Amino acid sequence: MPLHPQLKAYLQTMEEMDIPPLETVDVATARAMYEKGAAQTAGDTIALHRVEDISIPGPAGELRARLYRPGPEKQLPVLVYFHGGGFTIGSIESHDSVCRALSKEAHCLVVSVDYRLAPEHKYPAAVEDAWAACCWVVNEAEKLGADPDRVAVGGDSAGGNLAAVVCLMARDAGDLNLACQLLIYPGTDMSCSLPSHETFAEGYRLTRNLIIWFYEAYFQRDDDVTEWQASPLNARSFADLPPAFILSAGYDPLQDENKSYAYKLEGAGVAVKYSHYPDMIHGFYTMPGILDRAREALSESAAALREAFAR
Repeated sequence: MPLHPQLKAYLQTMEEMDIPPLETVDVATARAMYEKGAAQTAGDTIALHRVEDISIPGPAGELRARLYRPGPEKQLPVLVYFHGGGFTIGSIESHDSVCRALSKEAHCLVVSVDYRLAPEHKYPAAVEDAWAACCWVVNEAEKLGADPDRVAVGGDSAGGNLAAVVCLMARDAGDLNLACQLLIYPGTDMSCSLPSHETFAEGYRLTRNLIIWFYEAYFQRDDDVTEWQASPLNARSFADLPPAFILSAGYDPLQDENKSYAYKLEGAGVAVKYSHYPDMIHGFYTMPGILDRAREALSESAAALREAFAR
């Protein structure tokens, strides 16, 4: 399917602006560029009952987080959300529009987590922070006004990787039952060996060079990137995991590993809804201000959350 006209126009504008690729600038500049771009494509701010910044105890100190509350009710379900950005860029600010939309449309609390970023904090720092945040939300659910029996985890790209890994960790821990995993074009195989990595290596924002830059920042040379904590597609078992909503994009080098993850979950008896957006690119989910398909994807995600919370 051809690129969506709105997306094609956006990519053309970006090309005409001659913005340097993220991997060609220093990390601080890349982060600032990403935040600016996210603000320009986020759209109007969605009003909620309350939005507040909070702190979560992490393994290496306090983690910044943002709590979204759609209404005054108690015992609302809650989504723990991990932002994308290749483990290197992105923040609770860059994904504010996403979390507001999910909170309003799924009518749930959302806790958006600013986990530690690379290259200052190498793997598995982000995994450790994501796990600590999830455990904290479950343990503090009643104080937050949330239902501890209706906790979901989710994220996009690198954040989707963290959400998938947290679900595997929760399953293995045995005392943390999660209601749903919301995986938006998640990174599930750090080897980058599946065919879509070659097919879409250039021209659609998430290029081969940018992926290499992200992974070189996140991993040390002697890290085993095939471990399931890095590449959840390589987990030994996918049984007894929470129901999953997995979204992929057609012009995305990660799409094959997204499909493969859905197949592995389904093969293990996990309830999976897989939704493919063939005319979109990696990163489109955070662009509801300029893409109708982003708003559609957010609404579809919220519907999947509502369904999971109602079980």
